Amino acid sequence: MTFIVVLGILMIRSDSDSLVESNYYEKGLTYDNEYTAKTQVGKDQASPILHIDATTLSINFKTPAKGRVRLTRNDSKASDTTVQFITKTGKLNLNIAKLTKGQWHLITSWQNPEGINYLKDEEVYLP
Repeated sequence: MTFIVVLGILMIRSDSDSLVESNYYEKGLTYDNEYTAKTQVGKDQASPILHIDATTLSINFKTPAKGRVRLTRNDSKASDTTVQFITKTGKLNLNIAKLTKGQWHLITSWQNPEGINYLKDEEVYLP
């Protein structure tokens, strides 16, 4: 019984609710744009090709592109990284030598020369 009372007090004293994101409203407003960009990848068969080795993550786009690559980890927000890019050839090489080895969440958003937006969201393993 004491255990339940202690848990109840801890729950009431906590500053935030871990089940609700702090920016859920802003994310809801951009959901339609993200969904359209994700489905556009399939429609245009524009999925980039990934190649990962010990020090480099290579992303090959079908056309020249400009956008953003985000690498996130579930265990530590401090290790998350974001890179803005512009490619003239459609090939992007990222140095991953200093990143922690293991499972990462790769979110790539880009725009082709015609202005079409794309979003690819996938899990990758860094060796």
